[in-house]
Amino acid sequence: MTARKIFDEILKARGLDDKSKRESFLNPAYEMKHDPFLLPDMENAVQRLVGAHKIQEQITIYGDYDIDGLTATTLLLDAFQSFGFKHVDAFIPNRFIEGYGMTVEAVERIAATGTKLILTVDCGSLSHEPIARAKELGMDVIVTDHHNVAPEQPPAVAVINPKRLLQDNPNEYENLQLLTDARLYPFLDLPGVGVAFKLVQAMQTRLKGLEPGQEKWLLDLVALGTVCDVVTLVDENRMHVYWGLKVLAKTRRPGLKALMAVSRVVPENVNAKSLGFALGPRMNAAGRLETAQIALDMLTAKDGMIALEKAQQLDIMNTERRAEQDKIYKAAMKQAEAMADDDVLIVSSPDWNHGIVGIVAAKLLEKYKKPTFVLQEMDDESKGSARSYGDFSAADAIRAAEDIITKGGGHKLAAGVTLPTKNIQAFRKRINRYYQDLQLKNQAKLLLPKADTLAEISHVTEELVGLLAALEPYGNGNTQPIIQTDKLEVVHVRKMGADGQHIKLELRSSGSKSMHFIAFNAPEHYFVETGQVISVWYQPDINEWQGRRSVEGYILNITS
Repeated sequence: MTARKIFDEILKARGLDDKSKRESFLNPAYEMKHDPFLLPDMENAVQRLVGAHKIQEQITIYGDYDIDGLTATTLLLDAFQSFGFKHVDAFIPNRFIEGYGMTVEAVERIAATGTKLILTVDCGSLSHEPIARAKELGMDVIVTDHHNVAPEQPPAVAVINPKRLLQDNPNEYENLQLLTDARLYPFLDLPGVGVAFKLVQAMQTRLKGLEPGQEKWLLDLVALGTVCDVVTLVDENRMHVYWGLKVLAKTRRPGLKALMAVSRVVPENVNAKSLGFALGPRMNAAGRLETAQIALDMLTAKDGMIALEKAQQLDIMNTERRAEQDKIYKAAMKQAEAMADDDVLIVSSPDWNHGIVGIVAAKLLEKYKKPTFVLQEMDDESKGSARSYGDFSAADAIRAAEDIITKGGGHKLAAGVTLPTKNIQAFRKRINRYYQDLQLKNQAKLLLPKADTLAEISHVTEELVGLLAALEPYGNGNTQPIIQTDKLEVVHVRKMGADGQHIKLELRSSGSKSMHFIAFNAPEHYFVETGQVISVWYQPDINEWQGRRSVEGYILNITS
């Protein structure tokens, strides 16, 4: 089978057998952008901002401490400067003081600065009380967000959130994409930075200063926030990241240049993986350990030396975050082993930083194949994060325990919760009972990789890897293709790492062609014996070592 034939099979498996669909997916045109005025309240927001521009009111952008919020905040600061707004600043909440989203206390502090208009990014849809307080203090609020919405909107001038359209028109959408030709916004899974970018596009129709086409220079920020917020990389998101990576390769921002330098990312080779595994974790480290203001200062820096200083600071913090994460993970595993009969893992300790527990929850889910909550006990109150998969919604589970928690919410697969420490045991029982009542079947199977195609290793060539690169950027909703190859003989097994936790296999097909496969932190069943015949699910890539190139497979599963 030729490389082109395998590539065509993979496209077909992804619903891209239609020629026009295939072309628009492989080469997404920037012109496919949707009309920003189809988003709820966009007209109201633009009118209010035009009014603020006329009299040069003081505006505060109320951000969030994750990458989506930080990139959206930077994007608006940059765009507003181009539009000629003279009095704009930013407020980034501290995870350990204000916590997530808007708070009344923060709104009161902002009012004291003379602000007349608050513009939220990546938060605000459920902030009824803080927005009502802003109104009492003589401030208007424009919300731009993409999180869950309330049945009744907060008292803001505008609430620009694509999810409002799903709430109002549930039968018009499937998987957050428009099914009909109704005059509605076609794609609802924009991240916070994507919604902020649509606001800028709308403002370009009413204000001078950012000429049509010049907004593309903001796409480096849009790509970074989109990939790191793990929204689906289809439709407008795919287009934004596709072009955003090209902008990032020649970015004008000293901060992003410095961040790529300390992350050892070559600008010309930057891809979605670089954002998710190199740039993103370093930026997030600031908000997890201290304050996300450090990351914002780096993104907005005009001076190269200041940008480099902030980027190096983030690099050091990321190393500290990894060390602390490993310590928490080991301790959490001990607790998890004692809960082998629980369907949902709920572990806690006073020694764990709640800025890091979300990553640990994801690692525990991966290891034990169970939805997981990881909490930090902070005297009388505990706070933490949940990660889930399959048919179990972490957000719905939290709602089922609302009488014994302080607050909580989020998405199906990721959520946060705060509760009295004395209620942790009751919370554990309630969540596990909720899981049992759902009577879910075969959930762990949902975590197994599904192959895009079957192929012999003799057909998995450099040419194929080159063709597959056209499917990038990879991410949620557009994962790197998976190949399944059966009846492979184990020729050689090599353990690697300080504890032998990684593995490298040489596998041979019946046609005597062999190929190397690798897995990091490999599960026990990957440690096969020489001579054994196995099936393997893997993602092919190019390995370059001492000037030699070869195709190597990254193992996702093995069966005998």
